[in-house]
Amino acid sequence: MENVLIATVLSFVVTYFAIPVLIRVAELKHLYDEPDERKSHKSRIPTLGGIAFFSGFIIASAVCVPALADSPFQYMIAAFLIIFMVGMKDDVVGLSPLKKLIGQLVASFAVIYLGNLQITGMYGFLGIGNLAPHFSLMLTYFTFLVIINAFNLIDGVDGLAGSIGMLVSGVLGTYFLYTGDLLFAVMGFSMAGGLAAFLIFNISPARIFMGDTGSLMVGLVNAILIVKFIEQAGNPVSKLPVESAPAVAFAILVLPLFDTLRVFAIRMSHGRSPFAADRNHIHHYFLELGLNHKQTTLVSVTVNAAFIAVAFMLRDLGTTYLSFLVFGTALLLTGGLYWMKKRKEALLHAVIVSPIHDVAEGTSVTQPKVLRVNTKGILQDK
Repeated sequence: MENVLIATVLSFVVTYFAIPVLIRVAELKHLYDEPDERKSHKSRIPTLGGIAFFSGFIIASAVCVPALADSPFQYMIAAFLIIFMVGMKDDVVGLSPLKKLIGQLVASFAVIYLGNLQITGMYGFLGIGNLAPHFSLMLTYFTFLVIINAFNLIDGVDGLAGSIGMLVSGVLGTYFLYTGDLLFAVMGFSMAGGLAAFLIFNISPARIFMGDTGSLMVGLVNAILIVKFIEQAGNPVSKLPVESAPAVAFAILVLPLFDTLRVFAIRMSHGRSPFAADRNHIHHYFLELGLNHKQTTLVSVTVNAAFIAVAFMLRDLGTTYLSFLVFGTALLLTGGLYWMKKRKEALLHAVIVSPIHDVAEGTSVTQPKVLRVNTKGILQDK
């Protein structure tokens, strides 16, 4: 317990005092995220925030993780350094999607193959039990890549990626604390503590962004934690088994995972790269409905937390039923959100034709009169 408490506080303190220094460095070196038509911010914001909580996380984990002979922590440290370098290069000079993907694969390899962390079974999903070794590896790599990119892709609103990352790592860290697995408990709470300090500077109006350095790191840490959770919670002889562990894991990460898979499917169905930028994310829908950054983040985190609570309560349904329930509910809610967005767009572009009397000619003519809806929903002349 002391290890976890020290790790949380140490990560918070290191991150909190590092961020003002990084903001100053970014200003001196002109390391900003420039606004454009796709981004929601309108001014130049420093992008080095990920360095701060990476430093806090690494220091806290290195100090507080128990030293065990067979610990996979050394391979995780290697993976963290790889993903840090990939993110830093992308933030500073830019990096192609292919090179980023290769970097993510190398980092995942260090944890999955060298650290021996794999999803070995489906735990009853569609009646599937244990997986063949090659299917196990493929599923684990796919899980890592999707989660890493999920946090990278939802980082489009002040505080969103950090808040969801803190929620997920805090929930998983709590589980591992109860099971006595200090390595993963320390990792979870170290990340949560660092993100808590980062959010002080990142909640709208943001003074600094986490950049790819931060979002890729949050994704990797939570990928490790979620895969370990599935393997440990899904084992009926573990210290704290959880029924329907894969479905509960999906619920824990429902917002970033569902949004990423949905956006990837939309892009590929239109013949585009899954990594092509657009404004089809759930947080874009909230913004277009008139919510500000704080409201979007608060609603998103609340909904994700509700999915987690409900999934834990309904875990006795079984992996298959609970998985479809979580997915179907997420699909229904997103569909409703999309319908509301399209309805508002239709109202905003509505054209009402009204007769206008032409005084000079003494006749009545029909001319288009464009009305638009303001932010309060009241029709106004254009």
